[in-house]
Amino acid sequence: MAVLEYKKEGKIATFTINRPEAYNAVDPQVAEEFSRALIDFRDDDSLWVGIVTGAGSKAFCAGADIKSMLPYLAKNRGKPWKVPPMITFGLELWKPVVAAINGVALGTGLEICMACDVRVAVESARLGLPEVTLGMVPAMGGTQRLARLVPFGIAAEMLLTGKHIDAQEAYRIGLVNKVVPSSELMSAAKEMAEALCKPGPLAVRAAKKAMYQGTSLGLEEALRLELMCVDTIYGSEDFKEGITAFADKRKPEYKAK
Repeated sequence: MAVLEYKKEGKIATFTINRPEAYNAVDPQVAEEFSRALIDFRDDDSLWVGIVTGAGSKAFCAGADIKSMLPYLAKNRGKPWKVPPMITFGLELWKPVVAAINGVALGTGLEICMACDVRVAVESARLGLPEVTLGMVPAMGGTQRLARLVPFGIAAEMLLTGKHIDAQEAYRIGLVNKVVPSSELMSAAKEMAEALCKPGPLAVRAAKKAMYQGTSLGLEEALRLELMCVDTIYGSEDFKEGITAFADKRKPEYKAK
């Protein structure tokens, strides 16, 4: 049985962490299979948007598998090239990704969610970075992404105490975009993914790149980055199609070219 299910439906790819008996904790096999699937998604021109979720109804991902993943990471300490590139670190992915949070998302689980662009959670979801309670530090982007997504003081409280929050609190502070009943999760995630498929795909990727990379730059440098991203779009077939369709008062037919 695959520990990471990877399905393609039209322009949308779905990644499902499939270890429900372990609350979908990430072990080295999950990391390897997830990495390969993400690279395939990145390189497949027919795929425009991804959805990441977990198997079962209890957990999106409860974190790294303590018995296998943590010794693996410790063994490869100082050797980042030996760790498979993931959505959290090491893999540039400008296609948009939706997190469908079907249960608890803790530690690495929340870090995967935060590495996605849009997050939809079930009402029973609980989110947190409990690493400090285990004498550890979030090491898959948690210390960096949380404070970029929620107010700094709230991020500090969550990081430094390891506290969990429920889905409604996550929505209130802006950590998730939408909260839905569990029966509606995948339909809501697919609806979000379909909405992300409607604009020009190259424009969506350029906008994502400018937004994410610009956060670490000064304003002037970020504005230059924005112009560089725009310049790549002006020469595309999709740009010509977009303005032609607008003039013709019809829906554009984008091809990601």
